[in-house]
Amino acid sequence: MQELNYDENSKILNHNAEVISFKCELQENLQKAMKEFVEEHPNWDQYRILQAAIAGFLMQKGFQNRDLTRLYIGNMFSMNFKD
Repeated sequence: MQELNYDENSKILNHNAEVISFKCELQENLQKAMKEFVEEHPNWDQYRILQAAIAGFLMQKGFQNRDLTRLYIGNMFSMNFKD
């Protein structure tokens, strides 16, 4: 698997949604774990993992938003919700 690059545009579930790219540094052990996970689960990619993780974190911290819930569930269960 190639090195993770966060400058590229990500795949999104809601094709009408606006995409904002960002660059972040990951600890080496976290990057290796993501790489191994993606190699073992080809239906996942680095973008889907990060979107699910961020959405899950925000939901656990009490942020409630229908679009966020759709994004989280869509990433976790490979669903595409239309408006």
